[in-house]
Order: sequence, then structure tokens, then C-alpha cells
Amino acid sequence: MSSSILTGRRAVVTGAASGIGEACARALADRGATVVVADRDEEGARRIAAEIGGEAWTIDLADLDALAEVDLTADILVNNAGIQTVSPIVDFDPARFRLIIDLMLVSPFLLTRAVMPGMIERGWGRVVNISSVHGLRASAFKSAYVSAKHGLEGLSKVTALEGGPHGITSNCINPGYVRTPLVEKQIADQARVHGIAEDEVVERVMLTESAIKRLVEPTEVASLAAWLCSDEAGMVTGASYTMDGGWSAR
Repeated sequence: MSSSILTGRRAVVTGAASGIGEACARALADRGATVVVADRDEEGARRIAAEIGGEAWTIDLADLDALAEVDLTADILVNNAGIQTVSPIVDFDPARFRLIIDLMLVSPFLLTRAVMPGMIERGWGRVVNISSVHGLRASAFKSAYVSAKHGLEGLSKVTALEGGPHGITSNCINPGYVRTPLVEKQIADQARVHGIAEDEVVERVMLTESAIKRLVEPTEVASLAAWLCSDEAGMVTGASYTMDGGWSAR
């Protein structure tokens, strides 16, 4: 059900051509925001932007030099873009480790840095960081991803402390495994490192710690993100909202 609670607000959502990012872009647009669909997938970004009446921004978020100079205006920033590599530490490619940290921690910092002056000037802002249960818990074979998400948690809290006096909130959403292309691509890697069949990965690896035995849907994450961007959530900041089926309750 659509509403106009975000009418007049400009939102930037990264990794918005598919998965959680796409769902967040649609949810924010449905609530009246003008959404910038940021993704390196130009065709996908243009398609989603056209469907929601937003704008497409083709950007490689791993190009930190370019990102450090970007001129960006937004009332809402959703840091969502991410990648994954499943590998033991002893075999983990250092260049891949750096790429994951750059994309999933340094780029959110640079984007937050870019939008905060305008938010401060207008006295209102929302930063939503799509973290993970891996921002709170660790799993073997995911050293870069877990490190990046733990760092994102810290960045989000510092943003909350600095932004609070200026009407800016910053929060993390911490889902378990979400039904996205990123998760689907992990299945073969998980099967390889755990030595099991691919059809066993979801039950034996992805959902083993979850009390609710199903994947999270992107629209569920997006509904929480949209609420965090509303005025109703004006006193919610520096928080980490788990959506992991009970994984982190252990």
C-alpha cells in the first residue's frame, strides 16, 4: 500500500538494480521519494529507474578516487551494494579482500561523507546501512565480508552520534540469508568449501543457525528500511535491527 510519507525526499540507493537494493528503491518510491538507482549495471539501473519514476546513476563504487570527489545531494542514503567471496583465509586473495573492504566499507563512508553536509544544512537525513547478521556474528570462510560488515556497524554508529544533533539518523539492518542473486551465487562456493552437495547448502549451511527455516525476502528488508526513513523513526538511531530468523538469538 503506497503513501506519501516521503514526498519531497531524494533517496540514493546503491546496488539498486537487483535484490535488496531494488526492493528498497521500490519501497521508497512507493512512499513518495524520488529515488536515484545507483549501480554499475547500467541497463538494470535504467530499467528500475524507469519503472519507479526515478533516476539512474551508473557508478563503480570500488573506484574510490572518483567517489571521493562526487557531488551528491540526498535526504536518504541506503548503503546496500555488496559482493561476496567464500574462501579460507589461507587461500583468500589479498586483492579480493581489499576490493570487498573498499566496496562495502570505504564506499559507504565516502557516500555518507558526501551527503551529510546537505543533510546538516536541511536539518534532516536518513542513512540506512544494509549490514548483515555477519555484522554481529562471524562465519568461517568469509573473512572479508565479515570484516566489512563489522566495520559498517561502527561507521553507522559514529554517523548516528555525529548526525543526531542535526536531525540525521543512521541505522543498520542485519538480515540473515536473503533470496537475492548474491546468495544464489554463493551456493556453489559453499558446497565446495564445506564438501557437500549444492542442494544441501541452504538447509545445512545457510539456515542451520536460524530458528525460522526459510530465506529472508528482499521486500521484508525493504519494509524495515522504509520505516527507518520515516519521521516515525526519528528517535531510532545507532541501532542494528536483526532480521535473521533468530540466528543471533543464540
